[in-house]
Amino acid sequence: MKTRIWLALMTIYLAWGSTYLAIHFAVQSITPFFMTGVRFLVAGLILYLWRRLAGDPAPTYTQWRSGVLIGSLLLVGGIGGLTWAEQYVPSGIAALIVAAIPLWVVIIETVRRGGNRPTRLTTMGVLIGMAGIVILINPLGSSNNQFEYHPMGVVVLLLAAFSWAIGSIYSHKAELPKSALLSTGMELLAGSAGAFILGLVTGEAGRLDLSGVTLTSLVGLVYLIVVGSLIAFVCYTWLLQEAPTTLVVTYTYINPLVAVILGTLLAQEVLTTRVLISTPLILSAVVLIHARQAAFKPVEKQRIIIQQPAGED
Repeated sequence: MKTRIWLALMTIYLAWGSTYLAIHFAVQSITPFFMTGVRFLVAGLILYLWRRLAGDPAPTYTQWRSGVLIGSLLLVGGIGGLTWAEQYVPSGIAALIVAAIPLWVVIIETVRRGGNRPTRLTTMGVLIGMAGIVILINPLGSSNNQFEYHPMGVVVLLLAAFSWAIGSIYSHKAELPKSALLSTGMELLAGSAGAFILGLVTGEAGRLDLSGVTLTSLVGLVYLIVVGSLIAFVCYTWLLQEAPTTLVVTYTYINPLVAVILGTLLAQEVLTTRVLISTPLILSAVVLIHARQAAFKPVEKQRIIIQQPAGED
């Protein structure tokens, strides 16, 4: 059992950590929202039809409404925004910015009525994480480094993380089917529809050239569907039943490291001094914040974490 648990963990570490690089390659010749829509549509149909054929009851209207809202916040705003931003921001940097989602969750919980107030340890984690993000994105442009990150790409990443945080908080209490796989299938289908609509609104239909899609982009898309969405997600749901939740959520610490390393080795992304300084700050902040959330029940944690932007679905 221990061997299978660690094999499943390693699968999640590598699969979800590598999805950032897969997105980087996929959007090189496929427009981001169309790619996102196809990705979610295929994975969503597989999960939804699988669970319905397995005997899961049909979702109610209220459950579909929750699924559409969660899919819009997590998948369209979260992963869709991430995918768009990776046209302009290196995959490893995107992974580090997205890793700070727990900071947004803590901030939202602090200001909303009836939210959970942070402890000193959590507050320390938020401050450390913010310092890491500031160092990473260098908002004042204090250097003339030619590898400065695209400002709009960084803004969209921050907004994507914010959308993901809101969706995570809402999904914690939303009325959804008992089957996590069926719920995820619903959210993926809703996210697919939202991504296609957003693609039409932003004019992707006129820019999409199917004849110009490269093999590299196509492989990236297939990888996101099969490895990122299906294989890794099955491992994740199995781990939630067989391993301590505190062990399962360690993937949130490992995925950004995998993304940074793969981006450096395979996509020639520059490993700057700011990245080397900010990475331990951001990841230590995530560790401190998660240290205060270890008491979540598995089903509650499952609804919040099953679709990390790392890949997510």
